[in-house]
Amino acid sequence: MNKLAIFGGTGMTGRCAVNYALEKGKHVRLLVRDESAIPEEFKGKVEIINGNVLNQADVDKTVEGVDGVVIILGTRGSTEPTTMMSEGTRNIIEAMKKFGLKKFSACLSSFLFMPVENVPKVFHELNADHQRMLDVIKASGLEYRAVLPPHIADEPSGNFKILYNERVGRTISKYDLGKFFIDCLENDEHSGKVIGIATV
Repeated sequence: MNKLAIFGGTGMTGRCAVNYALEKGKHVRLLVRDESAIPEEFKGKVEIINGNVLNQADVDKTVEGVDGVVIILGTRGSTEPTTMMSEGTRNIIEAMKKFGLKKFSACLSSFLFMPVENVPKVFHELNADHQRMLDVIKASGLEYRAVLPPHIADEPSGNFKILYNERVGRTISKYDLGKFFIDCLENDEHSGKVIGIATV
């Protein structure tokens, strides 16, 4: 798997995933809505498609010709009502089917492991779109890896563990999470799984 499309590659975790993929010698293609958001260290190293994940033609252009897909869509800290993540994921899955791709990893939230009433109220709208996103992923028929991290910490890489269908802990390093989104694509044990991950 040498050529990856990464959606959300300019965010905190996305940048870690892109850098790790580049270290592994992967060709990386990014869909970027705002070119000013492209980090300096990516320039000349990644292929850029200018567009929006809510536009099917832009998504198709990003997915065509790659071997695998990583979805790390986020709201840049906003907790306002949104359907961007679930709609964007639906577009990505449609493009993958169009071009015969199977494998993708996707970032959601470990709040999905909790009863809704236990999720802090401020996150309810965000969590609702993550649930819609997970429903779309599970119905895709593709070889998904649905990764549900807890708080993503700006801290050094460390030891972490994963469990299927279960919340693991309270935090995960952004570096470890970024690496996992890339590595899990090449491990078929993770195919079709909902994955909890956290620093030990």
